[in-house]
Amino acid sequence: MEPRIDLNANAVGAKLSKRFASLGSAIMQSGLPKSLLELVELRASQINGCGFCVDAHTKELAAAGEPAVRINLVAAWRESTVFTEPEQAALALTEEGTRLADASHGVSDETWSLVRKHYDEDEAAALVYAIALINAANRLGVITKTKGGSYEPGTFEKIAD
Repeated sequence: MEPRIDLNANAVGAKLSKRFASLGSAIMQSGLPKSLLELVELRASQINGCGFCVDAHTKELAAAGEPAVRINLVAAWRESTVFTEPEQAALALTEEGTRLADASHGVSDETWSLVRKHYDEDEAAALVYAIALINAANRLGVITKTKGGSYEPGTFEKIAD
């Protein structure tokens, strides 16, 4: 099945895509480790069922040298031993921030406390923006039926430039 629309193939879509990518680039320059941001983006993409984004963030992690065991265990991070406490806090925030409609509490105070235990104000802000942006990207991919499999590592950086 072909995508419904190529958002980069028309003037409006290309302009918006470049701005979207620029925001992603700013988040990547926030000081948080790229691997952490990619893990967060992969987890949200798994939850949202965005094949393109799962493909992209899996490949970005692999290209950056992330061990396969960590990439493969992102979906089961709570039942694994390969993630640090700060990474677990970020993944918990990702899940709760992604599943807003599934829980009446949104992001719990307990999860937010864990995030603030491990991340300062600027880092927490970057995490919140990263989670919001990947959820928006997932919606773009799912709405347009953009399939995974063809992503080349480094593509996002090229779009943002």
